[in-house]
Amino acid sequence: MEIKMSEKMTYKVLKQEGRAKRAVMETVHGTIQTPVFMNVGTVAAIKGAVSTEDLEGLGTQVELSNTYHLHVRPGDEKIKAMGGLHRFMSWNKPILTDSGGFQVFSLAGLRKIKEEGVTFRCHIDGHKIFMGPEESMRIQSNLASTIAMAFDECAPAKAERSYVQPSVDRTTRWLERCKKEMARLNSLDDTINKQQLLFGINQGAIYSDIRIEHAKRITDLDLDGYAVGGLAVGETHEEMYHILEETVPYLPVDKPTYLMGVGTPVNILEAVRRGVDLFDCVMPTRNARHGHAFTWQGIRNMMNAKYTLDESPLDPECDCPVCQSFTRAYIHHLFKSGEMLGMRLCVMHNIYFYNTLLERIRQALDADEFEGFYAKYVPILGVRI
Repeated sequence: MEIKMSEKMTYKVLKQEGRAKRAVMETVHGTIQTPVFMNVGTVAAIKGAVSTEDLEGLGTQVELSNTYHLHVRPGDEKIKAMGGLHRFMSWNKPILTDSGGFQVFSLAGLRKIKEEGVTFRCHIDGHKIFMGPEESMRIQSNLASTIAMAFDECAPAKAERSYVQPSVDRTTRWLERCKKEMARLNSLDDTINKQQLLFGINQGAIYSDIRIEHAKRITDLDLDGYAVGGLAVGETHEEMYHILEETVPYLPVDKPTYLMGVGTPVNILEAVRRGVDLFDCVMPTRNARHGHAFTWQGIRNMMNAKYTLDESPLDPECDCPVCQSFTRAYIHHLFKSGEMLGMRLCVMHNIYFYNTLLERIRQALDADEFEGFYAKYVPILGVRI
């Protein structure tokens, strides 16, 4: 099944196993095989001293950067003057930029939401910043990313229904403004990427009926792709899985389905099974910087003294550059000594592990063996060993 979504992109579902889908997405910056994990470089860099050249060797397909942070520093106008984010960070594959909407949530103590947009204080020096749908689209256009996310409000998972429903209604109105502004920006002569894609975001906290109705409303806008946002922000894993089961069937299967900010390897397997095929999360890099390595046997804490004389690689089943060259004992020593190299090596391994996990999920779907893969690894990948 192939859908010509626009002149900007095609998205072809190659196979389905239950709700799980295997697809290929052609963009102006190259091909994306899905399901895919997008590696998070918030300020146009992966934390842990990992370069875009490193990412090439670690199997990264898509890099994700943060609209708000790049607007604050170095400034989106400066990045546009440098030829856009791809040239700025020396990356020639797809980039997704989030909209700044999550900062509306994460900087909750510093912001004020109105119909026009959000005024909040910069986390660096406290100066006031206004961002609405049009501002977010203009910043992302200056960055010239492959995929721009619509500006939304991420309501707290446990927020009252009386707060969530008006918030979702406003997010829908903001989405309509985003679509109009992106069409205008993509028509301008000085726009770097005139084929920038727009994904809408489903919100609704843990209220299934609000989520479903919102999914129907945003599907009617015929966008390039759709995300489920506002999860992994305080609800249980069971609540998250329930929301996906209820909501994803109301999003178009013939367009990308993105679960924002999720998650653990087990979360990813569960979400793929429920129809999601794009993911991002800081977990592999953040946890790595604290010595936690994801492996095919479970999660290892490299600070543990049991690795002091361990000559094995981080993961004997992994063929990443780290596992090919370094022992657990050496990486343990680096962390105990406070050496940055320990963080770098662990970050590289975890990025490779996540990218390989998604590659193996794709292979399992290609072979009609996803259910077996899921059953084998769900009990293993979240266990601390």
